[in-house]
Amino acid sequence: MTTEIVKADEAATVPEPRGLTPQTARRLALAERLLYGAAGTWAAVGPLTDVPWWAHGGVVLTGLASGRRLWKRTNQENGPGLLLSAMRSLPVLGWSGAYTAALLAPVVEYPNGWPMLGAAAWTAVMVPMAPWTRSRGLQRAIAQMPEYATAADEAPVLETVPAPTTYEGHLRLMWTTSPSTGETQLSNLRQYCEDHPDFDAVILAPAGQAVPVSVTQKNVAAVFDVPPAAVHLEPVDGYGPGRMALRVTPSDVQEDAQRHGLEQLWHARVSGPGGMLPGMDMIDHRIDEDRVRILVEADDSAMIALPRKKLARALKVEDPDLVMVETDGMARGVVTIYREHPLINIREATREDLTMGPDGFIRIGLRHDGRPFKMALYSPELGGLTDLAVGAMGSGKSVFLLTVLAAERISGIISLVADAQSGMSLPEAKGRVYHFGAGIAELGATLAAACAVADFREAVSSANGWGSFTLGSPWRLVNVTLDEINMVLGEHALVPPAFRKWVTGMVARLQQTGRKFGFGIRFAGQSIHVTDLGDAEKIRANAKQGLVWMGRVNSTMTQSMAADMVTDGTEIHAIRPFFGNVSDDLFAAWDGKETPPGPVTAGMAWGLQGGRAVLMRVFKALKESKTYPHLIRLFESAPTIPGFSPEEDRIFRTAYAEALAAAEAFLAGEDADGDGDEGDSGKKTKRSLGPGKASIPEPPKLLKDQILEVLADGKPRRTREIRSAVGVGTDGGPASGSVDNTLSKLFDERRVTKPGHGTWALAPEAPAED
Repeated sequence: MTTEIVKADEAATVPEPRGLTPQTARRLALAERLLYGAAGTWAAVGPLTDVPWWAHGGVVLTGLASGRRLWKRTNQENGPGLLLSAMRSLPVLGWSGAYTAALLAPVVEYPNGWPMLGAAAWTAVMVPMAPWTRSRGLQRAIAQMPEYATAADEAPVLETVPAPTTYEGHLRLMWTTSPSTGETQLSNLRQYCEDHPDFDAVILAPAGQAVPVSVTQKNVAAVFDVPPAAVHLEPVDGYGPGRMALRVTPSDVQEDAQRHGLEQLWHARVSGPGGMLPGMDMIDHRIDEDRVRILVEADDSAMIALPRKKLARALKVEDPDLVMVETDGMARGVVTIYREHPLINIREATREDLTMGPDGFIRIGLRHDGRPFKMALYSPELGGLTDLAVGAMGSGKSVFLLTVLAAERISGIISLVADAQSGMSLPEAKGRVYHFGAGIAELGATLAAACAVADFREAVSSANGWGSFTLGSPWRLVNVTLDEINMVLGEHALVPPAFRKWVTGMVARLQQTGRKFGFGIRFAGQSIHVTDLGDAEKIRANAKQGLVWMGRVNSTMTQSMAADMVTDGTEIHAIRPFFGNVSDDLFAAWDGKETPPGPVTAGMAWGLQGGRAVLMRVFKALKESKTYPHLIRLFESAPTIPGFSPEEDRIFRTAYAEALAAAEAFLAGEDADGDGDEGDSGKKTKRSLGPGKASIPEPPKLLKDQILEVLADGKPRRTREIRSAVGVGTDGGPASGSVDNTLSKLFDERRVTKPGHGTWALAPEAPAED
């Protein structure tokens, strides 16, 4: 029978010589290439150096001996053997030839450069070839040729079986060459997936015969070299004993073993008695090539609690940043353990990512598990939203803001941008958004102009009976971005208190009513405390509807930011400046060495929205020549910059010009007086801008202007009356000493007089203030 002949022939075959393992081959090739590099260098410079004659002669004699040996083998070996010998002699003959040519250069009077070029050419050819290493594979191939067959192999072959080229072919060959399978064959063979060895088949006996009893689970496992538990044998429904259904699933066995080991580890070190987190039971898991995901459920008597560092310690994960935890805040959570940090490599944004969908969302980056991270530019139900972006220098905050601004332009949203740091934080946005204000005064003027347009929209909405904002009907969405806001509203901001109160009041107005008329607001800075932004409760409530993007900041701010805005119990930890294993630094300290820092974590942040916290990273943006060309291209992929209607545009520009002039005058006057307790911006006075009842909040006034207003009626006032009139003793009012100092300055300027002791009056030539 053909099957028996094939089996007999296979049994008589002498095992072929083992080749090099891939790891050994790589090491041998590396050593060989280093040797060629050194030898080539010596062949280029050695003949030109003053060394003993025997050093040169040794090189020449080595080449002659190698050539003589190769010549002898031409009479002893056939074609394949001669090819192997020639391949192994090639490096020595070429090296010796290049060296000898360099020695003969002075004799035959040709330039030394040619022999050196020959040595370099020899090195350039030998290094990639690595002929000695490759000859091992050639030797193995020659040993399999018919001319090199052993005596047992020279037995007559009645039928030639071609080598299989497919996985199914290998399986059939393994089956037919096994003595325990008899004359049976595999039919209906089907592999589940190309990436896994699992398969189904039908064992088919010859006609009129049953599948032999030797086809057992143990014997089949030996045929395919798999665990016995991976083999499943069953009768085929509707057929007799001549057919048997076979299923081989080594992947399931491996996964079961991994699961069993993981379950034991989890119970012993995490959830069981004496574990780090008793009662946090593993109920399911998934093992992928780059990560392990574990579904955890707390006991009925406990709330879910999965501290990241404790889990890393219990599971022997050296770098806690490779452990990610997400919970529902009550009973369940997912623990993901990565081989390497999943956010090290991230792609660039596309126009499709930044195009807003009907739900108001765009894709701004990737989550740690590879899913897109989305943020809303507006809410169809709520209108404008409030966003906070916080990050220290180098945290990627500017890239985040620029990516969002590019998305607004692509999505047809009006962007009003003000950078308190004189435009240094967002230079790419200048000229690519509807409005860009650079400086502290410009930030206040931008807010005032936005409030004026919001008032106009409110008046029109009220006159038409419109109850809520509808995107594009009739107005575009407007988002106000205030960068480096901590320079104006922060704890250590170097601006007068009155100016700060003016800005705070306008922020509160946009927060309270602006979203109803299509205005959103976004705060950004290196450090933002919610209480600095006006109505802290309103900010918290509105920020929960929008996004808090929290990049690398100090741990204290991390805790305070997350306290009110995360309700699912996710542990928020500080982001380190660089990726890398913290244990490496520890062992380096032990060994007295230094470890280079890993890649920077710029762009990685906690995304807090809807009460949940997700670790994410903004799409990559590479800086070239101090700018971000890819982000600029995204801006300009939308050829038109979205803008206001003609009437809104007139109101915005008029209000901005008036507010900017007032803000600059106020800040300049404050610097000249050198006093930090000027004025009261709490007054709700407005300045009309014409049709539509649009108005802007009145900018704060200097303390000297307030005093002149008190004396404007020409009646003398006592010092205590003036103090009371300008708000001394009230919340945010000036100090008594500031009033006295200002009165003295006005007297020196001859703008006020002293008609009596302790009384003050307006000087005749002093103009009254409007």
